[in-house]
This record gives sequence, structure tokens and C-alpha cells, in this order.
Amino acid sequence: MADPELEAIRQRRMQELMAQHSMGNPDSEQQKSQDEAKREADEQRQMMLSQILTSEARARLARIALVKPEKARGVEDVILRAAQMGQIAEKVSEERLISLLEQFNTQTTKETKVTIRRRPSVLDNE
Repeated sequence: MADPELEAIRQRRMQELMAQHSMGNPDSEQQKSQDEAKREADEQRQMMLSQILTSEARARLARIALVKPEKARGVEDVILRAAQMGQIAEKVSEERLISLLEQFNTQTTKETKVTIRRRPSVLDNE
């Protein structure tokens, strides 16, 4: 085969693959729009938090999010709800954030219970 023929075959195959990809996956547009909406919501959330929290408090919350993202998200939710209800009049300092974290910890602590059951052995006479 000559090089122009090989190149033409490659081009056709590439076009076929592109057509299959776009037609075979109609949810990709919907997925892209959902991802875009989620990204915009996260950006708006971060912007609101930057207006509510001091830089030290944001740094502490970011460090918490690295270790326990669900806890950081919960505290962010509490702060945003309080701000929307007008309960926060000034920026939240690091000390205030620490007290919110302590309150959040007491509300969401899970009690761990360990039960040890011994399996009966063949040598047991019971």
C-alpha cells in the first residue's frame, strides 16, 4: 500500500470513531452540563465562604478538608446557613471556627461498639 492510501484509510477510520463516539454517547452532553453546573456551584460556594471567613479560618478549613472532607463540608454548610439566616454579622475568625468545629464534633460523634464473639471450637465440651 502506498502512503496516501494508508493516510486515507486512517482518516476514514478516525472519522468513523469520532462519529461513533458522538452518537454512541448522547449522555456526554448532559454529563458535561451537569459537571459545569457543579463546578459553578462550587465556585459560588467558595466565593461566599471567602466573604464570610477570615483568611486564617479559610486556611484552617482547607487543612481540615484535606484530612476529612465530609467534616469540612458539614462545617461549611453550617456557616453558610447561618450567614443566609443573618446570624453572622461579621467575618468568622479562626477562634469562632474552632468553636463551630467543636460543636460540630459533639453533634456528629459516632459511638463505636466492639463485640467479640468467640467461635466454638471442636475441643470445647459444652
